[in-house]
Amino acid sequence: MHRVKYIVQSVTKYSFFVISLVFLFPCRYTVMGNLLKVLTCTDLEQEPNFFLDFESEIFLPFPSALFHLLAVNNPSFSKLTSKCTNLVSQVSFLVSALHSLLRALTSETYDDPTQHLEREQALAKQFAEILHFTLRFDELKMTNPAIQNDFSYYRRTLSRMRINNVPAEGENEVNNELANRISLFYADATPMLKTLSDGTTKFVSENKNLPIENTTDVLSTMASVCKVMLETPEYRSRFSSEETVSFCLRVMVGVIILYDYVHPVGAFAKSSKIDMKGCIKVLRDQPPNSVEGLLNALRYTTKHLNDESTTKTIKSMLQ
Repeated sequence: MHRVKYIVQSVTKYSFFVISLVFLFPCRYTVMGNLLKVLTCTDLEQEPNFFLDFESEIFLPFPSALFHLLAVNNPSFSKLTSKCTNLVSQVSFLVSALHSLLRALTSETYDDPTQHLEREQALAKQFAEILHFTLRFDELKMTNPAIQNDFSYYRRTLSRMRINNVPAEGENEVNNELANRISLFYADATPMLKTLSDGTTKFVSENKNLPIENTTDVLSTMASVCKVMLETPEYRSRFSSEETVSFCLRVMVGVIILYDYVHPVGAFAKSSKIDMKGCIKVLRDQPPNSVEGLLNALRYTTKHLNDESTTKTIKSMLQ
């Protein structure tokens, strides 16, 4: 039951922070390296100055302490109802924030996605933060498999209290409708990835006048940028923390999954604009314990991995 409280707190606070940044700080700075050059250059040694600075303070990075809520001392349950309400509402706002970012990054203001990401890097960073949070949240959820049972126990306890006319303490009681929504949310193995995948699919379906390539090209370009930064020692050496490596890895996997959901043939087909072999190799080159969750995300939460169009080489790389 405690775990229910902690993860509810995590998604509420973190998603609120994401949304605050998106809507309160929509600044469009171009303060980092030349994105266009790194993607079009055939010899990376000729362009040593490229660096997509995920660590820049101009983007107001999220405090990492939000991800350590599972280890804090047992808090009071007096505000559980408000936390649960915020969980549901903030997840909804997170999808709205995602749509706003995708709308900005896929508009036809610029000629191609590299220009979008190069000139709208503050927005691209906020999109990356959402992806990072999504993967991190689901990692926490998967390492706390008892959370559904805990919440079910909480609901049964409340039910018995109602039958016995025992009043709930303070604001502890969650109504049935809200409890059902929370249970449905946590029923999925990776609830945040599902939320984001469904949200991106909905964005594409609701914007029929926007070519689907606008969305898929932005996603594939972000995957390429992350891959290049991770596999090129010169760029990777500029990271001041290993946490930035984890950040890039999660963002890369996140955009691959979204691409796989919205592209007609997915991310694993030969016609895909994402270098899946290269991306998987980057993951395989990391310490095994640090990326197993991300590899599992590609194995079990993508849509087209098991399609006939997926090459045997890619399938074997993910075995």
